[in-house]
Amino acid sequence: MWIRDNPGPRTLSMRRGSDKVECEVPLDTKSADRDNKNGDLIIVTIMDPVLIVGAGIVGLTLGQALKQKNIPFEIFERDETPDARGQGWAITLHWALEYMHKMLPQDTLKRIQDVQVDPDVALNDNGNFLFINLETGEPKYKIPPSVRWRVNREKVRRALLHGIEDHVHWGRRVVGVILPENKTKVQLVFADETTLTGRLAIGVEGSRSMVRQILRPDAFDNVPVGINFTGVAVDLTSTEIKSLRDMDPLLFQGCHPPTGAFFWFSMLETPKVNGTAGTDAERYRAQICMSWPENTPEDKVADTDEARLANMKRRAEGFVPFLQQAVERIPAGTAVTEIKLADWECLEWDNQDGRVTLAGDAAHAMTMYRGEAANHGLLDAYHLSEAIEKIYGGSSLASDAINEFETEMRERTSRAVRLSRQACRDAHDWTRLDETSAILTKRAIVGK
Repeated sequence: MWIRDNPGPRTLSMRRGSDKVECEVPLDTKSADRDNKNGDLIIVTIMDPVLIVGAGIVGLTLGQALKQKNIPFEIFERDETPDARGQGWAITLHWALEYMHKMLPQDTLKRIQDVQVDPDVALNDNGNFLFINLETGEPKYKIPPSVRWRVNREKVRRALLHGIEDHVHWGRRVVGVILPENKTKVQLVFADETTLTGRLAIGVEGSRSMVRQILRPDAFDNVPVGINFTGVAVDLTSTEIKSLRDMDPLLFQGCHPPTGAFFWFSMLETPKVNGTAGTDAERYRAQICMSWPENTPEDKVADTDEARLANMKRRAEGFVPFLQQAVERIPAGTAVTEIKLADWECLEWDNQDGRVTLAGDAAHAMTMYRGEAANHGLLDAYHLSEAIEKIYGGSSLASDAINEFETEMRERTSRAVRLSRQACRDAHDWTRLDETSAILTKRAIVGK
């Protein structure tokens, strides 16, 4: 929803004595009061904040980067609380780590490092990504290694909140954008019909972004890739998990040649992390996921957890025994989550003179088969924070800075979306797998 409006100026005047001082301060009444104690005539021009829509990993990282640059920002999240999404699964941070070190303070980086799914393995991690034959259990390929942190997504989110909690507003769902005639301002419209003015608005609220829908009402939908995906988080004893961790202590993946079924294993918690080490209740927590092509009506994802779990167990028939057993022992009643695999290739949009843009999954949704979505989103945050610094510092027009940001992002991520789509398809066809397959090639920052 676009709305055009012309609100009044946002200038605060204070008159004392005969001198006049003009200055810029963040949107903070207390700052203006402090400046007023000298008894001078002060005209304070309020710096409108950056309005960030979405308090996921990318939105919070952008907020942290702006804080380091002393640029005012506010973050708005539709979730009611930080814990609204539950425990969550894990993600792998690899080539984006370089940029995280540039954006985040050391204490925040330490908090993120501390939520790795297995801190002990992290100390000597070789960075391998194994791809195995699910029928034989033999590793077929080793995806080229890189430095990586395997971290719990929701714990990273909490780590990124540290130090910027007062700038994150929960339960604030954005439903529209107002474009004032003043081209240096933008307003967000919330579900409760309130509005807030900022310098620019950034949609980083995921693959079903409302801001994307506003920018591209003709083509905002993600495009399904024709592959279905379900997964579980499950608790395992040290005996039950041993054969899985013997394959790789953090994660591995593979394809079943006869059927094209794909399997993914990842650690979520060790006993040391969840506090059960040395107790009678000692347990590991792991993520087990499967995906398969949708060729017939029977391949659709069922509506109930019971039917979804039965489908996973049926598709695991013919797996090497230790993998089939891993699926078979998933308890009845376990919640089975469906991930709808679809992507969006960073189409062009009108950023309204640099006032509205997108980043992260909102700008370039991609499947997870190359493990790069979060990494690209974090690089977006880095480049966007640099562009915003130019705008607030006066060295660049907003339109020029945001156009430059979007051009780089679009060239880089359009290719990444296509590679991830191809990786998804390759992962389900053993005959197409070789050293040049998209799912097996080295993860790197590549454009065009």
